[in-house]
Amino acid sequence: MSSERQAPADLALMRRALVMARPYWPHIVATFLITLVATPIALLQPLPLKIAVDSVIGDDALPGFLEPWVPRAFSSSTLGLLVFSAALVVLVELLARLHKLVTAVLQIYTSERLVLDVRSQLFRHAEGLSLSYHDARGSADALYRLQSDAPSINAIALGGVVPLIRSIVTSIAMLYVTARIDLTLTLVAVTVFPVTLMVTLIAKRRFRSRWRGVKEIESSALAVAQEVLTSLRVVKAFGQEERERRRFERVSQQGIGARIRVHIAHSGFSILAGLIRAGGTAAVLFLGVLHVLDGTLTLGSLLLVMSYLAQLYGPLLALGQQFTALQRSFASAERVFEFLDREPDVQEAPNPRRLERARGAFVFDGVSFSYGEETVLDGFELSVPAGARVGVAGRTGAGKTTLMNLLARFYDPTSGRILLDDVDIREFKVSDLRGQFGIVLQEPVLFSTTVAENIAYGCPTASRSEIVGAARAANVHDFLEGLPNGYETEVGERGMRMSGGERQRIALARAFLRDAPILILDEPTSSVDIETESSIMEAMQRLMRGRTTFLIAHRLQTLEACDLLLVMDGGRLISVTTKVEEALGAVQQAGALDAATEADGQP
Repeated sequence: MSSERQAPADLALMRRALVMARPYWPHIVATFLITLVATPIALLQPLPLKIAVDSVIGDDALPGFLEPWVPRAFSSSTLGLLVFSAALVVLVELLARLHKLVTAVLQIYTSERLVLDVRSQLFRHAEGLSLSYHDARGSADALYRLQSDAPSINAIALGGVVPLIRSIVTSIAMLYVTARIDLTLTLVAVTVFPVTLMVTLIAKRRFRSRWRGVKEIESSALAVAQEVLTSLRVVKAFGQEERERRRFERVSQQGIGARIRVHIAHSGFSILAGLIRAGGTAAVLFLGVLHVLDGTLTLGSLLLVMSYLAQLYGPLLALGQQFTALQRSFASAERVFEFLDREPDVQEAPNPRRLERARGAFVFDGVSFSYGEETVLDGFELSVPAGARVGVAGRTGAGKTTLMNLLARFYDPTSGRILLDDVDIREFKVSDLRGQFGIVLQEPVLFSTTVAENIAYGCPTASRSEIVGAARAANVHDFLEGLPNGYETEVGERGMRMSGGERQRIALARAFLRDAPILILDEPTSSVDIETESSIMEAMQRLMRGRTTFLIAHRLQTLEACDLLLVMDGGRLISVTTKVEEALGAVQQAGALDAATEADGQP
């Protein structure tokens, strides 16, 4: 990318970072104003040395601007001036330290609050993105942007803009003061500026793309770690710990190599910038000594100029290094804004209809859905009356779960429409629509908190008696009462302290408590024993009463209590019946179930 194209990109990223940081503009301005105090403090630092050399050791008078500030008792004697210069060293140092303390506290508060706000925006946006994005990219990518890329906004808005302006102001102040002392030396000193600027513009081209590559590699390493740790039982069961460790180290090693290459390039830039600075300092020193020898400049003034020159080149060198270092933050900021600019596939209607409580009548009107090039549903047609219990059977990959995902608008059909109570579900407010569903999955999801909070997840304001009532309805109350801490027992990460059947019944209790008019039960008994299945089925019978229910199952006998039995194959509806025997006949004719499942499913 050319510098002509990249410079506007830098400015655009900086401008957008400042817009995101708008709530903290007062803090950023206050930080900037406080940092400006560093300039007069820096101007004071070499003064004690000049006084000692020119006015104590030498015979020159005090600089005119200092005379009103020096008490007569000190200025009237050599010893007094020496005491004053020594005291001034301590006073300037105290002011510098107090200034750093105040600046640090304000910067830390502002940066921490700003980063938290950015992470909150990213988290909220990640929740709003469609499942298709997370399915394609994985959760580790969003986690990396949330944790590692979010601080880039602070690095640009507070760590980039404020030091940039401060360095410019400090440089102008130093140039003005040195020009008043010796204009020739100042003109020699500023020749460093264009050379440093040219080197900076050349160097920064490479850093952005390299840092973006580092971010991609580190995100991949996080994805490996997350995948392994969330699947640790499988890894251990197959004895693949060493293999996964090598895989993680291989990806991480790529990140180390990329980081080292970036830092080598940055160090090379620092060396070159330092040599340019040293060349300017050497030229000023050479001419300055000649001016002292010919009497046009005092030794104290030369020392003062050299001190100011160090402080002039310091911000200049830091400015160049910071601008190249900011390419890392710009690379992260690009990833942040790229994520925030991504629109969810499932969009809220411009003027959505509110939905209090649905009757639960559905019409599938030519519904098709594709994942990329793969067609999962093709022209699905069905009418479901309110309160009906619909059983859905079919081999793995037949489109059963996709159909359920479309109901709750986790995805939208690629063609056709789904009507709920004679209204296209895309016209409803998304949160209202999803509030009509109670969902129990094949692998129930529990959160690492208490049993009571898990049951009340869909109804956070539920009372303890309501939670207990839901647990009783799900046939899990007696078990929960027997736990060491009862309903306050922690279930562990993803509920792994509970058995599969216990997790499933807690998920059923959650559905009971939600009291939604529509149920989606996605193979809720596929991974439990016969006794537990019987208990779960009994609870499900109670749960389904008076509600429109979609029950997915591999075993057809599980669907005996349903009013409609659907058999799906290859994304198509091949049979609609009310009898298990007829559904089994359709299955056998089309081979729509896996062989083992079909045998197991015979009534």
